[in-house]
Order: sequence, then structure tokens, then C-alpha cells
Amino acid sequence: MNEQFYERLSHPFRRTKRREKMFRLGSRLLTILVYLAYPIALLVFYLTRRQEFFMAVLVPLVSFCLLSVFRAVYDAPRPYEELRIDPITKKDTKGKSFPSRHVFSAFLIAGVIWSLSKVFGIFYFMIGACIAASRVIGGVHYPKDVLAGGIAGILFWFIGQRLFLTIFLQS
Repeated sequence: MNEQFYERLSHPFRRTKRREKMFRLGSRLLTILVYLAYPIALLVFYLTRRQEFFMAVLVPLVSFCLLSVFRAVYDAPRPYEELRIDPITKKDTKGKSFPSRHVFSAFLIAGVIWSLSKVFGIFYFMIGACIAASRVIGGVHYPKDVLAGGIAGILFWFIGQRLFLTIFLQS
């Protein structure tokens, strides 16, 4: 990604201050929608599949911690640190760009929801893709950051789920 690519990508949302504001609001609302869905999914697990409730808590918790440690060690710069751009999404964070933790979390939570309902899971994976696009358009992540975050979120959930079920819920 270079300055010209970013400008072309973000231009439709920069035409007016109102569009920028709506972009930021939309990005925020998508993130909130995902994070509100997680406790609801936990409640559904608790009420209907209590044996798997701890899996729905522990797999995301451990995954989030592992990803955070990796990001701190790898410490990749953000687009607004390397390129001469004015990001739509305002952020003061330096480094820790790879992989995107917003996208990782969205896809991990979508995996949790997928385990309860394929229809809602697909819906939340689509929201995760929109969050990924908003992080790149907003100028806070490179495409590789969000792609890696999405893939990691999916893999961490499905591998973590299989491990948990194999280790703790063997019949």
C-alpha cells in the first residue's frame, strides 16, 4: 500500500466532513455489534450447551492473549507511521499493527457464533469482513494486517475448539 492507493481507497469517504464522520460512526457501530454479540453467545452457550460454555470463554481469552503477545514482539508499524497519509480513523497507537486485533476478534467471535448458528455465523463473518475493510480504508492497517487477523481468528477458534472438545469433553 502506498499513499496513492490509500488516497484512492479513502477518497469516497473524504469528499465531505459528514462522510468522514459517517464512516467513523459506521466502523464503530460494526465493532460494537460484534462485541455485544459475544456475551449473548456466551449466554446461549451457558443456557443450552453448558459443557461447551468454558470453551467459548477460554479459547477466545487464550487466543487474544497469545495474539497480543505476538503483536507486541513483532511490533509492525501502522500505515500512518510509514506513509504520508491522514487516516480517517484517528489513532495514537504506534506499532502493533500485525495482525489486526479488531479483525482477529471479530472473526474469532464469528467462529463462536458459527458454532451456535451457521446463519448468524455467516452474518458475523460478513461483519468481520466489513470491519477489515474499514480498518484499511481508515488508514490504521495494511491489507496484510487485516487478512492475517481474519485468518488467525478463524484458525484460533476452530483449532482451539477442536482441542478443547478433544481434551475436556471426550466421551
